[in-house]
Amino acid sequence: MKFLDLAKVYLKSGAGGNGCVSFRREAHTEYGGPDGGNGGRGGDVVVVAIDNLNTLIDFRYQQHFFAQNGRSGMGKQRSGPDGDDIILKVPVGTEILEEDQETVIIDMTRPGQTYVLSQGGNGGFGNLHFKSSTNQAPRRANPGQPLVERTIWLRLKLIADAGLLGLPNAGKSTFLAATSNARPKIADYPFTTLHPNLGVVGVDNKEFVIADIPGLIAGASEGVGLGVRFLGHVERCAVLLHLVDGTSDTVVEDYETIINELEKYGGDLANRPRVTALNKIDAIDETELAVKAHELELAVGGPILQISGVARTGLTEVLRGVAAQVEKRDADELALALGDADEGETGWRP
Repeated sequence: MKFLDLAKVYLKSGAGGNGCVSFRREAHTEYGGPDGGNGGRGGDVVVVAIDNLNTLIDFRYQQHFFAQNGRSGMGKQRSGPDGDDIILKVPVGTEILEEDQETVIIDMTRPGQTYVLSQGGNGGFGNLHFKSSTNQAPRRANPGQPLVERTIWLRLKLIADAGLLGLPNAGKSTFLAATSNARPKIADYPFTTLHPNLGVVGVDNKEFVIADIPGLIAGASEGVGLGVRFLGHVERCAVLLHLVDGTSDTVVEDYETIINELEKYGGDLANRPRVTALNKIDAIDETELAVKAHELELAVGGPILQISGVARTGLTEVLRGVAAQVEKRDADELALALGDADEGETGWRP
């Protein structure tokens, strides 16, 4: 299945059916009267977040979604049938944006979450509705309300516990393949990874989801290289795992390049908890490793980890560090939820 994280969609809700003007005309019935029914309601356009989807590829092949119109009312006091709703199924983590691609309509972050994007028009009243003691034979009916048209954008931001960051060929895909059942494409040329990959990682009987996004370069926050779109996939992560290529002659500059892009991107990404690891230590000698590790620790301002995805060295320690940050995030969210619940309960007490 191909990965697609941005799609333009055209929506149209259903128009309401018209009310009916009708009078009873039956044999052997002395008195007739109005009996026009109401029009049916037009269908809504509804979006639903589905848990087992991770791409918007379906919206590449179908961009137009039209709900059914309501049917007009009929004689003998019969109302017109309502139009059928149309449902858009999107992955959890999809943002619904206005046509300007900036205004967020809603963020679909929970499985089963629903939202009405375009509401169908109400059906018009038939002439039976207007009958009164002073108007025994009304000859008027209301038209149905018109449909609603709108254009929206769907933007997927993967929901993962941890995100992998680094320059192209920093070893992110190799790390993901070594620690999970994910099988991303691995090669020795830049930009091998063209779309984000997800993997479930386990350590110490704990599991969390990690996302490998395409390599970033200088100017990524402004769309250079694979662009700013992929930085959005780590916005929801509890912790960022920053891999630095140990075979590079400029490990400090490589580290600072990614940090600068995070700061320029905004969204508090630069302040997100990070675990920094010097990767590919199996490809350099001990003396060079010690020098590069010391330089990188000075740039980071704290200890770093030394790993090798190919040789599977130091992976457990890295995963434990990432898992600790994920657990801290979960604990903070639980405490916040319990605090909100306690405040609500206290507020209802007499």
